Amino acid sequence: MPTPANHVWKPSNARLVTLDSFVPVPRGSVAVAPPPLSWPAKDPGDILDYIIDISPAVLGNDSDAVATLDVSVSPSNPGDVVVQSTTTDGTRIVLWLTQGQAGTVYTVTLSIATISGRFLERSVLLPVLMLSSPTVPPNAIITATGVVITDQNGNPVLSS
Repeated sequence: MPTPANHVWKPSNARLVTLDSFVPVPRGSVAVAPPPLSWPAKDPGDILDYIIDISPAVLGNDSDAVATLDVSVSPSNPGDVVVQSTTTDGTRIVLWLTQGQAGTVYTVTLSIATISGRFLERSVLLPVLMLSSPTVPPNAIITATGVVITDQNGNPVLSS
């Protein structure tokens, strides 16, 4: 009698960001804010796992891990990005994100407390673009070769 196979789920490293603001600064130099953390763009129809690794913040404390997590998304209107679920694995946080408005860059803010009492707050940018083949409106401007002309957000340019 066949036995069903059990599958082990592993988050994708394609959407992984790691904190990088814990690099030592040489004496006498001025610390400069690191560039904002950002994940690759998602389509409004995607439901994907997004990871943030806080291991640089607890370096040297191998037993420290995420204890509590609070996640907020801005903007937060109907149809915007939704946090479907969250999970942690030591110093990695996995967020399942869905929905979103094409042409919007969302700010996902994580408030993180660790077992050892550390507290971190970081924001990660998440651009949402129309990556799937959109339905072309009847008044969309189309080139002679059949290509739809789009604006910088991936939305079709419409004739009046």
